[in-house]
Amino acid sequence: MRTAYRVETVRTAEAALMARLPPDALMHRAAAGLAAACADLLGRVYGARVVLLVGSGANGGDALYAGVRLARRGAGVRAVLLAPERTYPGALAAFTAAGGRIADDPFEVLATADLVLDGITGIGGRGGLRPETIPIARAARGSNAVIVAVDLPSGVEADSGEVTGEALRADATITFGTHKPALLIDPAREYAGTVRLIDIGLDAELPSVPDVEALQHEDVAQLLPRPSAESDKYRRGVVGIVAGSARYPGAAVLAVAGALRGGAGAVRYVGPAADAVIARFPETLVHAGPPAKAGRVQSWVVGPGLGEDIGAVAETLASDVPVLVDADGLRLLDADVVRRRAAPTLLTPHAGEAAALLGVARDQVESARLASVRELAERYGATVLLKGSTTLIASPEPRTAVRVNPMGTPWLATAGSGDVLSGLAGSLLATGLDARDAGSLAAYLHGLSARRAASHGTPITAWEVGEGVGVGVGFLG
Repeated sequence: MRTAYRVETVRTAEAALMARLPPDALMHRAAAGLAAACADLLGRVYGARVVLLVGSGANGGDALYAGVRLARRGAGVRAVLLAPERTYPGALAAFTAAGGRIADDPFEVLATADLVLDGITGIGGRGGLRPETIPIARAARGSNAVIVAVDLPSGVEADSGEVTGEALRADATITFGTHKPALLIDPAREYAGTVRLIDIGLDAELPSVPDVEALQHEDVAQLLPRPSAESDKYRRGVVGIVAGSARYPGAAVLAVAGALRGGAGAVRYVGPAADAVIARFPETLVHAGPPAKAGRVQSWVVGPGLGEDIGAVAETLASDVPVLVDADGLRLLDADVVRRRAAPTLLTPHAGEAAALLGVARDQVESARLASVRELAERYGATVLLKGSTTLIASPEPRTAVRVNPMGTPWLATAGSGDVLSGLAGSLLATGLDARDAGSLAAYLHGLSARRAASHGTPITAWEVGEGVGVGVGFLG
């Protein structure tokens, strides 16, 4: 599991650890890892031209101490002091003693640099880069140098992943102790490049529940439902799909495709697209409706391509099993009804649908994804899977980490892929997984299947994503 913590939590943990260590010991640990990572990126340290962009405080100190180590290995290291009167004094003295030099003209040294260390603001920055640092940051990004962020790209918001002003885009970020939410959540994640975590001994000081977490391959493999020797199709779970209309029959077919590959033993389809569903998936159990008369299910999926059938949404929400609501179903939601449900509810909006549910503009959701998914979960009393460049899964329960799907890919930006995801997640709900685990596992498998289907480098369809889910399940199993 990859975990991330807010700045306040990280600072508290660092303070507890530093109280037991000699002065600057933690900074030296960070700098050692940072210098080693830079050496790996350079390939050859001796003779390399390295420029440090040094801000005030500990972030600039980390960069200077890393510069000390690189200078001792033969690199030509120059430091651009962006706040000379507040530069970390011990680090600056060590830097000059090791042969590092202060740059007179930042633009001249940046023009010929092989590697630039961004130590401008780190995790303490707010509101983007200061105006006086923007020209220097732009010169660094416009050079041919590799840009390495120290702990966090300068200008991004560490706790939220928001980018509210200008920020310096890195090729790599070397972060210390733990990930920060901005390294996992867009739009800030796009500024981080490749992220490498350096262990500085912080784990024992951090709370057991992080603010944000991302499942890894091993976590997903452990969550994946597997039939036992005594399983039959009903014990494995039955998922009901209420989807499709005369205008959008394909949504029903795609939702059923995802559901059949999600681990449940059987799929019941309710709606007007039964002929299309049976033509492709003869194993599906079909019923004309209403949902309450279709037979026993362990979960419902309602909404993909549904049109204006508000009765179907109300009827599934009135059931006593978990319900996933997507697409058209989200437009027909009553927040009070969702909050009163005893069984779990999983909402799966994209940014536009989330904006409508919150009564805000779409760009507000896209720029503040973490805050948006948390607000939706609290407002509706439901687990929310917010789709997009970073898919986030938030639970309504307090003190529960928001999950980030690390398998997102632009290849999923294709019509119908959300219908496949809905069926897949609904099927996982039917196997007995809770809403948070079902949503997280579905998002991971969905992304994995899209990546594998697109591995040949050409555009893919939602159908190929659905077909690939079964491959992904087998791969993880």
